[in-house]
Amino acid sequence: MEKRISADAALGRPLEGWRLRLYTIIFEADTRAGRNFDIALIVAILLSILFVMLGSVASINAQHAALFSWVEIGFTALFTLEYIARLICVRHPLRYALSFFGIVDLLAMLPSYLALFFPEVYVLVDVRVLRLLRIFRIFKLTAYLAEFTTLGTALRASARKILVFLSVVLMVVIIMGTVMYAVEGPEHGYSSIPASIYWAITTMTTVGFGDITPKTDLGRFIASVMMLMGWGVLAVPTGIVTAEMTVQRRQSANTPTTTRTCQECLTEGHQADAKFCQHCGAHLPPYQQ
Repeated sequence: MEKRISADAALGRPLEGWRLRLYTIIFEADTRAGRNFDIALIVAILLSILFVMLGSVASINAQHAALFSWVEIGFTALFTLEYIARLICVRHPLRYALSFFGIVDLLAMLPSYLALFFPEVYVLVDVRVLRLLRIFRIFKLTAYLAEFTTLGTALRASARKILVFLSVVLMVVIIMGTVMYAVEGPEHGYSSIPASIYWAITTMTTVGFGDITPKTDLGRFIASVMMLMGWGVLAVPTGIVTAEMTVQRRQSANTPTTTRTCQECLTEGHQADAKFCQHCGAHLPPYQQ
């Protein structure tokens, strides 16, 4: 029985002692230590991206190749230690590793290690720019974090509607591409139905590369109709997301959020006086400011 309890505790260990202090510093931005940690992290990310960009300039890299190599080793070691520290201080390491920021943190390090075997992937180190999303936590002023949360919620709520809309658009471009294949034919560049569908997509999205163009009057009429339809097609997803944002804004009015993080599911943005997580229902620790 005791072994089972200890095994359960290992899967979701309560935060206490140095792990709780480390968790507060790394995951909470409303404390002075947490804010300073996040600011230092953002500066390190910006500097690492700057050195990668400078290293891509042949003339600069030729003069300071050794310096760039040592700097990248230093940043990689720093970000690796930070990633390990995050895994150590959370209650559920695997849950964090599979979360959005956990995956981003891992991707920020992988190119440096993969470059040891595949040097051409080193430029992918710039994926670290995604980690700058944490800037909303640091300089949040409640409004920034609230808007960030509202946008994310609105996008999730709009996903099914946008998927249905894109399905309709896909059917339209398949039909119109097939029609253009029949109208114009291979002699005018529409060599196959897939090629005609490609033309329909570029026309519907108003990109219009011009590599395939209709030559007949009927084909030009169809193309004109698709161009006009493209304006409406581009506007619909924007309207869907905007409507959802309006709903979220009304629901979250006058509810200031913080960077307070749930230790169970690692979601943040809970109100200062909340007792339980609004996502998983876990008990929230006292708010530290």
